[in-house]
Amino acid sequence: MSSEVIIVTKREKVGKSSTRDMRATGMIPATIYGLAEPAVSIGINPKIVARILASDTGMNSLVHLQREGTDIKRHVIIKALQRDPVTGRLAHVDFMRVDPTHKVRVHVPIVLKGIPAGTKEGGILDFVHRQIEVECLPAFIPGHIDVAVDHMVIGDVLRLDQIQLDAHLTVLGDAHNVICSVHGKKAEEEEVAVAAKEPEAAPAKGKK
Repeated sequence: MSSEVIIVTKREKVGKSSTRDMRATGMIPATIYGLAEPAVSIGINPKIVARILASDTGMNSLVHLQREGTDIKRHVIIKALQRDPVTGRLAHVDFMRVDPTHKVRVHVPIVLKGIPAGTKEGGILDFVHRQIEVECLPAFIPGHIDVAVDHMVIGDVLRLDQIQLDAHLTVLGDAHNVICSVHGKKAEEEEVAVAAKEPEAAPAKGKK
């Protein structure tokens, strides 16, 4: 959990004109919601958001926001981002309030570590599920989950229930979901050949 407190400004007005004025000062609009409290519109420095995203925990970073000129503080995580479709710059951020003493559900990206032994023999690595949903206290939200795959040979399949996770994390979803697999090129070529030989469906006969 970060001890840094980030100061944000409450937006008294909303709309295109107020958003333009805010961006002219180097800020971007954002919203804080959750925990059965009313949503609050704020302004935040995009450089701060970029720094959070570049950290080890990225989108799942636990952030401590304080409203400027008040003692109001909230722990939040980034729930959604909007970027300018042309420039790619941050345009809007959604923050979700979290209670440090209550578990939350988040999606965490999976990072494959190593080069599968099977790929050195001509196999192909198929990365099926690139993120998983977990439940944990906000302070234990990981930025990503590392999965070693260097031991995998052709024919190996790695399922969700085979991943070793921190004891603080509870995995949600089907435990038999495949994370990745290594299969041979020959098997792939045979599948393509079979699909190519399948006869096309006969066209439906029209009424005379």
